[in-house]
Amino acid sequence: MKQSPAAQDLLSAAQLAGLRRRSDGWGLALVAHAWGVIALAMAAAVHWPHPLVWLGAAIVIGSRQLGLLILMHDAAHGVLARTRWLNTLLGQALCAWPMFADQHAYRRYHLQHHAHTLQAGDPDLVLTGHYPISRASLRRKLLRDFTGQTGLAQRRGQFAAALGSPSRPLASRLANLLRTLGPALAANLILLGMLTALGEGWVYPLLWVLPALTWHQGVLRIRNIAEHAVVPDPSDPFQQARTTQANWLMRALVAPYWVNYHLEHHLCMWVPCYRLPQLARDLKANGHAQRLLTSPGYLAVLRRVTTRSDDTPGAGAGPRSRANGTFSDGFADGAMR
Repeated sequence: MKQSPAAQDLLSAAQLAGLRRRSDGWGLALVAHAWGVIALAMAAAVHWPHPLVWLGAAIVIGSRQLGLLILMHDAAHGVLARTRWLNTLLGQALCAWPMFADQHAYRRYHLQHHAHTLQAGDPDLVLTGHYPISRASLRRKLLRDFTGQTGLAQRRGQFAAALGSPSRPLASRLANLLRTLGPALAANLILLGMLTALGEGWVYPLLWVLPALTWHQGVLRIRNIAEHAVVPDPSDPFQQARTTQANWLMRALVAPYWVNYHLEHHLCMWVPCYRLPQLARDLKANGHAQRLLTSPGYLAVLRRVTTRSDDTPGAGAGPRSRANGTFSDGFADGAMR
């Protein structure tokens, strides 16, 4: 594998100083934005009780649920907020737990991905290493995602793993469940309780659980495919991850909080998500534009990673990822890097 370039070889001292700056205000604002959009979508569905409004709200909320996991990802890198305790609080209590994830477990998993990107030892290799696949296969995967089949399988696997072996005493199994998923269950009970207190308890299953099991799963897969599937040179730090151009609609529904700048993130993983566009501009200004692997859009990526021919038996299936309850698309294959 080629040696990753040192940041000081890519950027000036002034550029590095600006990109390293973390902000409590930014972290608070981004988490507030995610939950604010979710609250507004829920309020719209309550105010205008129509199936089309509910559908639109579910799509918006599912995308912001992905946004919460992206912000958890920044917190796992220690860059969502400047103050350590606030970084942990935001990432864990307000981003990870509501999505049945755990920031600390995710960090251990995710840093292995950065250390061994697309090489032996990369825990995410099972997610995109089997691409390209046929268009028919991708359609089937996305159909399972958007209809909730993937999400239900993930949650069943997560709860089964937390309960442990059926041969163990029930009390021991329940204790392990609470130890493993207790904070996530508490966060979801709080959300349900708040909505019930407002007289709108139905919003929780329809506009929190359902989007998490459907739309969120589909955009999670698309995002993951765009980041590492069918790259030109898995051993080259400039070619082993992909940045995808995204217009305002794609940023709203598929790539929130600058997650489309994935190559830049891999080159400098200590840069907060809100400074990734500046990192991209700095790299281009310093003469690295031709080295950066970039796609013009998510549809272009999906065309790139699929073939016209249908599957041969077993082709394109790839190894299945464990349902580990992290941001990784271990979620999406049944997952945020």
